[in-house]
Amino acid sequence: MSELKVAVIGSGYWGKNLVRNYDRIGALKMICDTNEETLARFKEQYPEVETALSYSEVLSKKFIDGIIIATPAETHFNLAKEALLAGKHVYVEKPLVLNEGEAEELISLAKDRKLILMVGHLLQYHPIFVELKKMVETGELGRINYIYSNRLNLGKIRREENILWSFAPHDISMILSLTGEKPEKVIATGGNYLHRHIADVTTTHLEFPSGTKAHIFVSWLHPFKEQKLVVVGDKKMAVFDDTQVWEDKLLVYPHKVEWENNIPVPNKADAERVKVIQDEPLFRECKHFLDCIESSVLPRTDAEEGLRVLKVLNAAQESMNKKGCEVLLNTETETASAQVHETAVVDADVAIGAGTKIWHFSHVMKNTTIGENCNLGQNVVAGPDVTIGNSCKIQNNVSVYKGVTLEDDVFCGPSMVFTNVFNPRAHVNRMNEVRETLIKKGATLGANSTIVCGNTIGKYALIGAGAVVTKDVPDYALMVGTPAKRTGWVCQCGEILPQSLECISCYKKYEKNDKEIITLCE
Repeated sequence: MSELKVAVIGSGYWGKNLVRNYDRIGALKMICDTNEETLARFKEQYPEVETALSYSEVLSKKFIDGIIIATPAETHFNLAKEALLAGKHVYVEKPLVLNEGEAEELISLAKDRKLILMVGHLLQYHPIFVELKKMVETGELGRINYIYSNRLNLGKIRREENILWSFAPHDISMILSLTGEKPEKVIATGGNYLHRHIADVTTTHLEFPSGTKAHIFVSWLHPFKEQKLVVVGDKKMAVFDDTQVWEDKLLVYPHKVEWENNIPVPNKADAERVKVIQDEPLFRECKHFLDCIESSVLPRTDAEEGLRVLKVLNAAQESMNKKGCEVLLNTETETASAQVHETAVVDADVAIGAGTKIWHFSHVMKNTTIGENCNLGQNVVAGPDVTIGNSCKIQNNVSVYKGVTLEDDVFCGPSMVFTNVFNPRAHVNRMNEVRETLIKKGATLGANSTIVCGNTIGKYALIGAGAVVTKDVPDYALMVGTPAKRTGWVCQCGEILPQSLECISCYKKYEKNDKEIITLCE
């Protein structure tokens, strides 16, 4: 019987398993859920455990040492932060949070208050994986050439997150643990079959500084269940197959590749079973959390490990949003992560670059990519399916709708307006008629201006305050009025150019062609 007492927050699909295991340990004291019927059923099953509809009621209880969070991912940050501020140790189901700035804030808060903050990467506590990791660390498999992981099933299909965020965190966690290093390159692709904007199948490719490579294949549209991790070393190869009976879950193949006449020849050998004592991974994970509280040691899957996994997930999502383009991760020096105000909402399947700030009451919607060092003011909406480049500034009360793309260094003035459907009706769904709008590098869209959909704003163009743009705008054009007309040209620095087309501020020179279009003189 544990002397430490915990409260489980959220007792649904996975939460009920945490309830069962903490009760088995003797640490379960409270269950908190928003569903009264669910709480009533748990009260019958666990009559000595208190129940609560209110989270604040749980946090007010001095006898609660730890908070176990098993709620939807978008709620993790606020719930964990409140618990840490209340002086409680915190366990959070994967993923830790949805963006890196939130993770760093929680890590800092836990350190300042000397509290345990742990993320539920369950498979790191699986006895089979523990044994497999030991084999890697002792060199039994030799140099690790590559790792692949398949996590496939028919269901459980989610709508609050895509398959990458639902299934892949466990695989990423295991692979990072086995390699002991961070990937330097991530490439990911996905397929959307049941819902236009939610990936049902993804493949993710990781490359590490040591030369090790890994790939992860996850799907909830697969004809059979498969949970397999394969580690290929230059001495032996190991297979962790979690769908097999216990005795066959970990097999080692002492295959070798030998060279004959400068030609590689495979030398196959029979598989060897590895004996491992059977135990429930979740029970071990729950007990580990309590042990860390009692001994004041960092968990195996602490929040720093959760942040490493989150960075890979965000990079994979960014790659998917960019149609499989490679995303480089900085493994030498850490850059400043995004900062998201606690009142802002960031959906799953969002990639936010380092140094970006998102302020009060803003909402970043699914499948949106925001570059580095951007600033989104108060009450900004971005997405779904929007790409925003690096160093963009979006002032208060702007909505960047689907169909709009901002290149680097774009400035959107306060309350300016984008549209994405040319002839909207409230009673007619025309989202299949979205017209693409492109705002090129360095353009400025003045306060209260309106950009009618289907047009391109040229690079470094300046749209005056209140102007209404109804057609394409050339590079460097100064546009004012309703409808907007070109009244002059502007320099890259923002100064209006004189007739000589030489900037009086930065002295850049421009030239005009036969079509009355100007270009910068190189």
